[in-house]
Amino acid sequence: MPIIAITREMGSLGKDVAQRLGEALNLPVIYHEVIDHLADRMRVRKSHVIRLLDGSAGLLERLTADKTSLSVFSADEIYAIALRGGAVIRGWGATHLLRDIGHVVCVRVCAPFELRKQRMMVRLASDDEARIADEIRVNDEAHSAIMRRHFGVQWTDAEHYDLVVNTKRVAVDECVDEILTLARSPQFEESERSRERLADLALAARVRAALRRTPETREARVAVVSEAGRITLSGASSTDEMLAFVEVASAVPGVRDVAYRTHPGDEVRPRFH
Repeated sequence: MPIIAITREMGSLGKDVAQRLGEALNLPVIYHEVIDHLADRMRVRKSHVIRLLDGSAGLLERLTADKTSLSVFSADEIYAIALRGGAVIRGWGATHLLRDIGHVVCVRVCAPFELRKQRMMVRLASDDEARIADEIRVNDEAHSAIMRRHFGVQWTDAEHYDLVVNTKRVAVDECVDEILTLARSPQFEESERSRERLADLALAARVRAALRRTPETREARVAVVSEAGRITLSGASSTDEMLAFVEVASAVPGVRDVAYRTHPGDEVRPRFH
């Protein structure tokens, strides 16, 4: 079953494109479902997560928000959703998290700013042009900041996507047809190699989430790489810290072995059961 990741951009009609794709493929459209899980895992209100994402969070909310946890836990959620099979995933950095998976189609739905502003004025039944324009700018800036911080990319660049559609010139149904054509093409067929790549990325994300949940390791900076169930860690400043990393990682379901890299070419392989 295909997996389609779509960017979110206020007023672009990306939400409508995602909904039509879900209907055409009989697949779930994922967006709000992730918010509930993140709020629980971060121990904040759902509204707090939403305001962090759209840039409307107040100073106190931004200061108290654990932005690293938001990144780590949202990545874990997105990979888990992709592992379950076909879905249309809107936002959450899915176009970048899943970019290296061969059977995932990554799409940017866009439109010029002025057109997006007019659409949002109609959608919100508002004639306050300045306020709507400000809301769109704040949302765009927040999304750009999140993408730069977590993925190191300028998310509007076309090179990050398999397909970019402009809804000023292409109707929603035509966008859906173009995406379906790509999703059904041979180069996006699910394969053993693409499934293995997804499984590796998902397991590494589970380990990062476990490290983040554990008080002894939550503040540490550690690199996590997975290959066929074998986890390689790096980044500890002491033997005790290394052993704490290994203990947490070895308890994650799906982990077959844990190694620790101290220097390039060197590995410590603690045994565990």
